[in-house]
Amino acid sequence: MSVARAGIRPRHVALLVLGVVAVSTSAPLIRLADAPPLAVAFYRNAFAAAALLPFAFLHRRELAGLGARRWGALGLAGALLAIHFAAWIPSVTLTTVAASTVLVTSQSVWAALGARVVLGERVRRAAFAGIAVALVGAVLISGADFVLSTRAFAGDMLALLGAVTAAGYLLTGSRLRRRLSLAAYAGVVYGVCSVLLLMAALVIGTPLSGFEPKVWLLFALMAAGPQILGHTVFNYLLRDLDATVVAVAIMGEPIGASLLALALFGEVPPWSAVIGGALVLVGIYVAVTAQARRPAEAPVE
Repeated sequence: MSVARAGIRPRHVALLVLGVVAVSTSAPLIRLADAPPLAVAFYRNAFAAAALLPFAFLHRRELAGLGARRWGALGLAGALLAIHFAAWIPSVTLTTVAASTVLVTSQSVWAALGARVVLGERVRRAAFAGIAVALVGAVLISGADFVLSTRAFAGDMLALLGAVTAAGYLLTGSRLRRRLSLAAYAGVVYGVCSVLLLMAALVIGTPLSGFEPKVWLLFALMAAGPQILGHTVFNYLLRDLDATVVAVAIMGEPIGASLLALALFGEVPPWSAVIGGALVLVGIYVAVTAQARRPAEAPVE
């Protein structure tokens, strides 16, 4: 099977917007749930896996034909996703939300570097320039609210780990999605992620029961919104678009999250955040259009 990457099309843009809007609901839903971070991560992925695994079963012949190498890559994608959630969600409680958001947003940088160094894909200078502009915008949105303490440093490092593993997850998925259907890929990866998060929760003694009905509903909403309409849409796009393009688009999440915080919690962003949001959008446009204009890759044999 061979797949050549084409330029970005209107339907890709529409799906990127849908995915960003969906993942933008993640932070507000986590805040409303007020549950242990690992419990949030586990149920978000477990509910999504339960919804998608029946569809993955329909592709059992496809999965049965995979060799050990691709099964290993699927396991790696699931592990990277699990580490991303296990690192980033707790980071918000250790450092400032602003610092955590800015650092995890740097996944676009790591995805671009990984695409260039590990996968040997060309990343245009204009794409890096767009990423830099968007990162400046993210800092303005956050208010540059970094603090110096051992606790905050640990949170910052966890957020950075969440960014690196998110980039690795997208890059791994980019290669796998060229040969695997969306249902097979997402069902297995979310399942692996859920198992690993469950093991981590049991080892450290995170409570996984006794929640109010409202919290269970929020877990389900996280699975339906940020995970299925967010991550799964991004995984769908990885078949046609570079992982770098998808990672850059995700930088729009703080804008959506800020608008939802305004609507749900009455949090009015300062003017610096408005300017930062404009810079993020400009940076995303520059990076995505620059990278999407590159010549299609040679077919994968």
